[in-house]
Formats: sequence, C-alpha cells, structure tokens
Amino acid sequence: YNNSDQKVSLAQFPFPYQPYNIQEEFMQALYSSLDQGKVGIFESPTGTGKSLSLICGALSWLTDYEEKKRQEAAALLQEGETTLSTPAAQSSTTGSSAEPDWITDFVQKKAERDLVSKLKDELKRKKREERLEMIRNNVQLKYALKRKSCEEDEAFKLLQLSKEEKVEAQGDQEDEELIIAEYESDDEAKSKTEDDEDDDLVEEHVTKIYYCSRTHSQLAQFVHEVQKSPFSKDISLVTLGSRQNLCINEEVRRLGSIQRINDRCLEMQKNKHGEKKQHHDEGVKRKRGPAKSVCPYNKASALHQMRDEVLGTVHDIEQLLKLGKETHSCPYYASRLAVPPAQLVVLPYQMVLHEATRKAAGVQLKGQVVIIDEAHNLSDTLSCIHSAELTGAQLCRAQSQLTQYADRYNRLKAKNLMYIKQILFVIEGLVRALGGKVGQNPQSQTTQTGTEMLTINNFLFKAQIDNINLFKVLQRYFEKSMVSRKVSRFISLLVVICFSVVYNSCAIPSTFCAVPAAGQQGSAESEKVLSASPMMQVEGFFMALTNSNTDGRVVVHRQGTLSESSVKFLLLNPAVHFAQVLKECRAVIIAGGTMQPVSDFKQELLFAAGVGEERITEFSCGHVIPPGNILPLVLCSGPSGQELDFTFQNRDSPRMMDETGRILSNVCNVVPGGVVCFFPSYEYSRRIISHWEASGALARLANKKKIFQEPKKANQVEQVLSEFTRCIQRCAQDGGGLTGALLFSVVGGKMSEGINFSDELGRCVVMVGMPYPNIKSPELQEKMSYLDRHLPHSQGRSPGQALIENLCMKAVNQSIGRAIRHRGDYSSIVLCDRRYSRPGTLSKLPTWIKDRTSTHTTFGPAFGALRKVRNKSYYVQYVHSKHCIMTNT
Repeated sequence: YNNSDQKVSLAQFPFPYQPYNIQEEFMQALYSSLDQGKVGIFESPTGTGKSLSLICGALSWLTDYEEKKRQEAAALLQEGETTLSTPAAQSSTTGSSAEPDWITDFVQKKAERDLVSKLKDELKRKKREERLEMIRNNVQLKYALKRKSCEEDEAFKLLQLSKEEKVEAQGDQEDEELIIAEYESDDEAKSKTEDDEDDDLVEEHVTKIYYCSRTHSQLAQFVHEVQKSPFSKDISLVTLGSRQNLCINEEVRRLGSIQRINDRCLEMQKNKHGEKKQHHDEGVKRKRGPAKSVCPYNKASALHQMRDEVLGTVHDIEQLLKLGKETHSCPYYASRLAVPPAQLVVLPYQMVLHEATRKAAGVQLKGQVVIIDEAHNLSDTLSCIHSAELTGAQLCRAQSQLTQYADRYNRLKAKNLMYIKQILFVIEGLVRALGGKVGQNPQSQTTQTGTEMLTINNFLFKAQIDNINLFKVLQRYFEKSMVSRKVSRFISLLVVICFSVVYNSCAIPSTFCAVPAAGQQGSAESEKVLSASPMMQVEGFFMALTNSNTDGRVVVHRQGTLSESSVKFLLLNPAVHFAQVLKECRAVIIAGGTMQPVSDFKQELLFAAGVGEERITEFSCGHVIPPGNILPLVLCSGPSGQELDFTFQNRDSPRMMDETGRILSNVCNVVPGGVVCFFPSYEYSRRIISHWEASGALARLANKKKIFQEPKKANQVEQVLSEFTRCIQRCAQDGGGLTGALLFSVVGGKMSEGINFSDELGRCVVMVGMPYPNIKSPELQEKMSYLDRHLPHSQGRSPGQALIENLCMKAVNQSIGRAIRHRGDYSSIVLCDRRYSRPGTLSKLPTWIKDRTSTHTTFGPAFGALRKVRNKSYYVQYVHSKHCIMTNT
C-alpha cells in the first residue's frame, strides 16, 4: 500500500484466474473506497464477475488492514515498554518543567494502564487467531467431535419421542407463563447478572465486512463464490438468516408461519432458563405438573462446537442446516454466536437496514464495512421496511384479544393494566378514524368510501389519541413486557383448546380470531388466519407513528366496510433510517448490476442523510462482451410508418396495437431462439393480447414461435420457464416450422428481475412503451410533493418529475438487463417508443448499453440491423461448433 498516491498494486489482489481489466479497476476503486472510509456507488453489469470482484477487493483490504493494525500494535507496545523501562529519563524530563510529583505519577500510571490495555487486546487477538488455526488444522479433533455427536444421536431421538408423548397442561402453571410480570421503569431498573455459561460465549467484535443482498438464493450464490475464491481457507464467514430458514427442530418448523416459529422458540428459551434458575435455587420446591418443553438443540456445548465449525469452514445456509443436524446444535443461535469473531458476515437487507432487527441479530456497525449488493431498489426497500399497515379487521381482532387477555388474567399489576388500557384506547381511536366502532363485527360495519392523506400529528388529533405518549408505551411496555407475544401465545392456546375439545360447539366471536365460515376457505387458509395475532402488527404501527411529523404520512383508506378499510403509514424520507448506518460504519458500498439513474441515490439517500459530496465516490464499468454482441435499438415508428407513442392517451388505439403486432412479427421472423416482450402493465398486456387474438395477429406470431405468458401466481413461474426453455431447445435441435418461443412478460412483474434469459433464451428483448408509475396514486403524489419541498430543482425539472422518470428507467434497466448474462452472450434490445430517443432518457440507460444504442426514425434500417444479428448468430454457432474463439470481426 502506497500512502503517497493512495493506490494499491494490482498484484496484491489474489484472484482465481486472470481478471478482466474492468475487474482490476473495480477492485482498485473498491480498495481505495474502503481504505478512505467512503460511501461508494458501484455499478458492474451481470456477467462481469461482480461478486468475485467484491470478494477479492474487499478481503484484500481487510487482510492488509489487519496486518497494518498488528504492525502498529507491535510498534506501540515496543515503544511503551521502552518508555516505561527508563523512569530516570522521565523523572529528569519532568523535573526540568517543575511539575508536581502527583502529575508525574498520574502520567506514569496512565501510560502503564494504556500499555496493559494494549497488551490485553493483543493477547485476545492472538488467542482468537490460535483458536481459529486449531479449528482449521486439527482434523482429528473435528472427527472426534463428529463421532461423539453421532453417539449421542440415539439419546436425542429418545428424548424427542418422550417429549411427543407428553401432553401440555393448560391449567394454572400454563397461565403463570402468560401473565405479564411487573415491568421495571428506567428509574426502577435493577442490576442483573448473566449466567456464566452465556458470559463464556460473548466475544469482542473484530473488524469485519457485512455483505447484504435481497434474497437467500443471492446470498447462497455469494457464499459459493467465496468458497471458490483464494480466501476460502483463511476467511471466517457466517451466514445469518431467520428462524424460519435456520431452525432444525421439526416440532417448531411444522408450525409454518414465521410468527408462530419465533414465539415457540422464545418460549422454549424461557423454559430453558426457568429450569436452569429452578435447578440453581436450592430449597425451592418444584411445582407439580409436566416439565416445560425445551429445545434439545440449544445446549451450550453443542453451540460452542458448531460455532467453531462455522468459523473454521465457509458454509452457506443449506450446509449450516446439515451441520446443525450432524452436531445436534441450533444453526440459528450458533450463527449468531459466530458473528463477533467472524470477518465476513453474510445476511439479508432487513437485518442491517432495520435497527430493531439489527440489535436482535447481534449486528454492530460501529467502525465496520457494509456492502449492499443488488441495491437498485434500496430506497424502496427502506421505505417498505419502515412502513406499516393495519386493516379494520386486524384492529377489531387486536382490541378483542387484548380485552379478553386482560379479563382472563386479573392478577396483572396496576402499571400493566394502565398500559393495556392505553393501548386499547389507541386501537379504539384508530377504528374511529376509519369510521367504525369496536366490539362489533367489522364486516357488517359500513364506512364512507374515500382516501385521506394526513400528517402524523393531524392523524393523531383526528383519532383523538394525541394525549398518549407512544414513545413511553413502546419503550417501557411493549419492549419490556413482550405483551404482543404473550397475547399471541394466549390466542394460540385458546384456539387449540376450543377446536380440540368442543370443535362444533365452541362459540368464538368473529372479532376475536376471525374464524372463517364453513366452506369459505380451505383448511390451510383457516389455520393461517387463526394462527395470526394482529398485536405484532399493532406494535409495528405504533412504532411507525413515532417517526418525525415531516418524514411520513398516514393514509386512511375507507373501502365501504370497516374490515376492508385500512390505515397505512407511508415513509417519505428513507434517509432518516439510512443515516444511522452511514454514520456508524467506516465505509458503505452500494453495488448493483444496474444502478442508473444514480442521481436519486445521491439526492434521496446520501445528501438527505447528511453525507457530503467529498465522501461519495462513484464507479461504473462497461461489459466484458465485445461491442458487436449487443444491439440496442430505439424504434420511433413501425413497419407501416405509424409513430410509436405509447402514452396513456394513445396506447389503446387499434392502430398502435396493430403496429406493435407487426413489429413483433418482423422480430420473430429474423431472430432465432427466445424473444421476451415486456409490457408496461398487466392490464395493458391483457388488452393488447386480446386485440391480437381478435385481429389474427396472435395466430401469425404463433406460426413462428410458441407463445408463453407470465403466470399470475408466483409458484407457476418455474413451470412456465421450464416449458419455455424446453421449447427453445427442441426447436434448435429438431428445426421445423417453429424457430423458438415468444414470452409475454410485464415490467416490474415476476420475470423482470432475478430471472436470467441467457444465451438462446433471450436473443431479443422488446420493450413496449415506457412503464411510468400511476401518477394518480395518492402515495406517489405525496412522495412527489415531499421531494419538491425538500430537494433542489435540477436542469429545469422538479424532484417530483425526476422521481417519475427515474422509477420508469429503473424498471426498464432491470428488464432489458435480463438478456446479457455472461461474456459469450449476445442479444438485441428493441425499445419501442419515440420517447426513448430523448437525450435525458437515453442518459439514464446503463453506460454499456447507452454507448451502443442507435435511434431509428424509420423501421427499415432497424430491421436490417436485426437481420445482421441473425446472420451473426449463425456464424457464432458455427464457430463455437468448431471450438474456435469468437472475434469481433
């Protein structure tokens, strides 16, 4: 590392193969951003090895940073030892300045304390490294532990069988667990000590990198890249997930919903600590009744063992589950114990971006590095995470359940009752704001239809709950008493009792647990409705109402009946929650395949969070494909000369629909393999396909390519994609009349993001019109008004207008990026709308696409260019069949 020019030698980046030039540039820029503590916006198209560049660049910096810290610590320790070993020199120096003896003694003792502290830190670091080295190298110890766990397998199975034979008592002992204990206010808090067993598991957090992405499959792909990297043997990596993803206790897993899994797991932890406390309290007589159910996978020795295994070898979530079953240890808790000593933590967005979830997961950001991958929707993600919505049915159920709970447990202390009454008062106010009343069936209560947008303060006044201190209710009661989980458990027990004992005669109020009418829903849906307690949603909405009055709005939707009406908190300023991440972290990297347009990231998330321009760095690289492998075209008119203007006023005209059919017919005639056509909305897709069916255009398309449509249900996507792929493969092998397949999809739908149409699956992507969002949406209008008030105008456009354009082009960029997925891939992109030719719109395309885009005012030249791509595809297939290397000629 060279401090003079702030650059790092490219030879310092270990890489599994010879990197592309753009990968070297990427790692160079990433290293510099991390070292200087920057907020970096990095764009690297899919297929350019972005994940591997992130891994090698970031871990190279972390390795150098740790080595630099070791050298500095060694130098300071040596200097301190030298200074302390020469007290005579110090006394002579201090004597000449005529300082009192007590000052000299204080300075001497402070230096000794600092030296001791540094020695302790160095010893901890060495001890940690020695332990990890032992874990990685001592293979015999690993196999010994594995044999021991296998020998204990039979004992665990017997324990599980004995647990299943027991029946939990529903008497006074169970009630005792559901009664809220007296909470401790801030000035009444008492000092508490943790168990020695838990103290042994607590470790200091080392310098680490938090890598976040959107889905668990994307996280798994990243972990697999780490396993293939040169750092796989030396890095300590842990993957975090929810209990729903990491639980291996079948008794808990089969509960289904994440809320029930969390409640059951926490109950088992409480039972475990309760038994431990009772075991240590000598002379205390155990209450009669069956033993409380505890989790056999949550034992300290097993957690220690699995934590060490996780730190010693890189595992993804599937491998964590397998390891947990082998060691009879809980992957959820073991992975969290591995967070402090881990160097690389892989986790979903929510665990970093949401403060409460961050604390629960043991994630500490102070001085650490956060890499947020697939961050093109970061602003929307932040807004969704911190928004909340409650329906009238949920509010009525919550009010009924909490009332029944308070009536059932009349032993509640006075302070608990006071807070419960305050919560009930707020719930009743929310129901009043929707035009209804509590205590009555919400489905039979009619409300006046309409939508109202209010500031937080105005909503509190309207609901007449402005006299309640929501901060105090949340911080001093919801969090400490866990009333939401208590009520949820109470409801679950009551439902089980009613339906198992007197199924046909049990009368439960409809507002209590929303039992569906017979035949109205399937058994699975009924169980889902019965298991869901709305108190957690109520708590989340209370928390949303504590945001600043200027940062959010409350949308009141009245839909004719109280049960269907809703109150929704809309976060307008996501920067207020992202600011804490930016402030605490040493460096934050926002990365993605397509980050354009970047301006909204900087304005809405960075500048609004107080980040200065000097701390922001941008990096955007081209694609590794040759220039001739992509052909982006802007079509301003169709084959008959009809101008392509898919505005809301023109797109439904028969002439526009017919012209679009002719364009697709010409494309399908010359493009082999798969063609993917994106429409701006599901409604327009339905209308234009219906028009083509009536005019015969659809039948003409079907003569060339088999037609597929994006399914309405998410669980049908895989089936459609499989059939689409098989059809293209058959056409390539058998020939015949069909040349491939045509897939109709929707921008922002199930196939516009996360689905790869690589190679023959996507030789052409057609974008019909510009997918602008619904500007009449009250939420979008409020967002635009907020941006217009708080952000500056740019180039004669208001921030609200820029938001609409940016949302449209983000969706376009994600859709057209589905085709080029690797170095050898090639495809054409046809943008059907004259508005794409505007300079401002073209500038929002990814650079590697924008620089190769040509605009055609007439259809003939564009069609000729597509025919050349067709000829090239045949040439490329021939060259590949001869095992030659494709050139740019």
